[in-house]
Amino acid sequence: MKSSDLTGAVWRKSRRSNGQAECVEIAFLDDGRVAMRDSKDMGNGPALVFTPGGWDAFAGGMSDGEFIRP
Repeated sequence: MKSSDLTGAVWRKSRRSNGQAECVEIAFLDDGRVAMRDSKDMGNGPALVFTPGGWDAFAGGMSDGEFIRP
């Protein structure tokens, strides 16, 4: 989905964002889904849209260290 199609979404970056244009932004959508996009695309690129359960699984995997680079 194009992030520009998500009108009304409120995007936010992590506090850990370092300002080097290598950030992701997320938006919690009204229907419970969560959208994620690359901040350097300035709203013109694609967005991943997770179901509530999909987001919970992804966030849990991040917290558990499952996606740490080898």
